[in-house]
Amino acid sequence: MPRLYLVRHARPAASWGEDPDPGLDATGLTQAQATAEELARSLSRLPLYSSPMRRCRETAQPLAQIWFCNVELMPAVAEIPSPPIPFSARRDWLIAAMRGTWQQLHENAPAGSIDYLQWRRDLLESLLAIKHDCVIYSHFIAINAAVGAAQKTDDVVCFRPDHAAVTVVSNDRKRLRVVELGRQADTLVLARQ
Repeated sequence: MPRLYLVRHARPAASWGEDPDPGLDATGLTQAQATAEELARSLSRLPLYSSPMRRCRETAQPLAQIWFCNVELMPAVAEIPSPPIPFSARRDWLIAAMRGTWQQLHENAPAGSIDYLQWRRDLLESLLAIKHDCVIYSHFIAINAAVGAAQKTDDVVCFRPDHAAVTVVSNDRKRLRVVELGRQADTLVLARQ
């Protein structure tokens, strides 16, 4: 059963509603390094995948340097796409989305939005297609989608992974199973998504 080590990106320099693709702040750089050292101590060298978003790529860099390997971009684990609404309204949209189910998110999506149920299916199919242990740098909602599928819940948010926390899921005969939930955040995610 392949194990997928899902790492939420470290703390970004700006919140989700302030910058479409922020890098990491000083705390985030420290978190990324600490998580890389922890993973390097506990795992042999594995393939590394990352969301194309800058905060994930920067979080992956320390482990790539320790293991002397490249990070392959994996668009399927990127941030959930926001609907075609003003940038300033994205934060409120995400707060509302996080309070509901995937079905509600899909039904209440503004005109012109992507199909959020299909986005979730594509993410899960990409994870289930992986046949080897690996480390994947991703985002709060994407990691929740994986854990929610494993727990058979339709809630958009079923737990609150902290920045640079590692959640482990396995691919057990084409079904995700939670091996270990990562450290959870004490504060509201949107402060620095």
